[in-house]
Amino acid sequence: MRRTAIFGATGGVVTGVLIAGALAAPAASAGQRAPGGDAEARGVKLAAARAAKAGIDWRDCPADWGLEKPIQCGFVSVPLDYAKPNGRKIKIAVDRIGNTGTAEERQGSVLYNPGGPGGSGMRFPKRVTTKNPLWAKTAKAYDFVGFDPRGVGHSTPISCVDPQEFVKGPKLDPVPDSEADKRVQRKLAKDYAAGCKKRSGWMLPHMTTPNTARDIDVIRAALGEKKLNFIGVSYGTYLGGVYATLFPTHVRRMIVDSVVNPAQEKIWYQANLDQDVAFEMRWNDWKKWVAKYDAAYHIGDTPEKVQKQWETLRAAAKKKPIGGKVGPAELLAFFQNAPYYDSAWTEVAQAWSAYLAGDEKPLIEAAAPDMSDTKGNIASENGNAVYTAVECADAKWPTSWSRWNRDNTRLHKDYPFLTWSNAWMNLPCATWGAPQQTPLDVGADKGLPPVLIVQAERDAATPYEGAVELHKRLKGSRLITEKDAGSHGVTTEINPCINERVDAYLLKGKVDAKDVTCGPHATPKPEAKK
Repeated sequence: MRRTAIFGATGGVVTGVLIAGALAAPAASAGQRAPGGDAEARGVKLAAARAAKAGIDWRDCPADWGLEKPIQCGFVSVPLDYAKPNGRKIKIAVDRIGNTGTAEERQGSVLYNPGGPGGSGMRFPKRVTTKNPLWAKTAKAYDFVGFDPRGVGHSTPISCVDPQEFVKGPKLDPVPDSEADKRVQRKLAKDYAAGCKKRSGWMLPHMTTPNTARDIDVIRAALGEKKLNFIGVSYGTYLGGVYATLFPTHVRRMIVDSVVNPAQEKIWYQANLDQDVAFEMRWNDWKKWVAKYDAAYHIGDTPEKVQKQWETLRAAAKKKPIGGKVGPAELLAFFQNAPYYDSAWTEVAQAWSAYLAGDEKPLIEAAAPDMSDTKGNIASENGNAVYTAVECADAKWPTSWSRWNRDNTRLHKDYPFLTWSNAWMNLPCATWGAPQQTPLDVGADKGLPPVLIVQAERDAATPYEGAVELHKRLKGSRLITEKDAGSHGVTTEINPCINERVDAYLLKGKVDAKDVTCGPHATPKPEAKK
């Protein structure tokens, strides 16, 4: 899950016998896990059959989508409401690049979701055009297919506020100093929920993870695939788990990387509270790293000194926004990249180091609001709207402010890095103006092939316990643990112990006889000064 204001908990990545697979009824595992009953099951079966017949009209992508040849784009029509498959339709944008190997090497398509909710997967085919070496072997065998989930980007995008207003800053400090500060944030959250209803109310009841999973099954059919190959990262792991629950017999191969805890009691309120704890852990990891390389960064030679510098920086930005643009909220949005991704460790440290040396420019350029981020259908406002809409619709959230206040006040005492920011981001769900469903009971005990689960032990955005829980629920799955590591999105890191197993699984369907623990990928080091 990816967040910037955004999972949440913010951060934050997808085959050819035709009609037989499309017409197979979506199967729920024992216990009737599937929500919505027979109406949705009949609806997705009908929509998939129609999509299999229609296919996808692949064309060169529109110039302003930033997807160059030979990537092609198209649309798949799906019902807004699967209980009413003959009712209103929406369009789901998809793109693809063909496999780079021979016709004999081709194994179909692999569909990708990068997380969010609210993330676009349309850049997935660029892993081929940019010749990403980690994916070269897989690209020989598969067409790489990306898509914008419903409500995202080019797929009937939703909105909650004016994009120009959304990006303006500096925003309020997310850490409240008083009850008055909390009242201001509560009003902002309530107004945001009202804005979602006003601007996109017709979509909100249907912005659920199960509906997006149904959309994926229709995409599968439109691609001409009997079974689905899928890679999901972050929130994409929850989407994959829901798909595996609804359509276990439609899965061929599935990788889930950096796993959302799928337990019903975790979706989504508790998952966000758990994330606050995990972020503090990974923030502490990064502070140790910064202290280790104090000779390069001059921020502090102990984690305690680094923390003190952070508190001093926040206080200074609160008193007077840096460059008139970067306050505490903008600082947090930038600095939280370090707990998310090891690849951001040096960037964040370098910008901070330059600031302390008297050069504000790198920090301002990295953290200031991007006023150009309002154009087209991929603006951050859209991503934030989808994040909120899906998490609010997927589960029944607490409506009592006293509970939110109690839980977050308690957590903030020991885990201050993210707690209040996370609370305000999710608080619109307390006054949501659309139906909220009971979360799906994720799991499959028959009909599902082995699913490969990949997880870093110290992941901040999706704590490790989530991978263990999903592993229990998907019978026959295999768990690869990256020990003593915490980057979000393990399959994008260079770690042969993991990379080779991902290739073996996607290319040959091979999994280890038992779960595997891998050592960590290489820890970043300060870049040499030029």
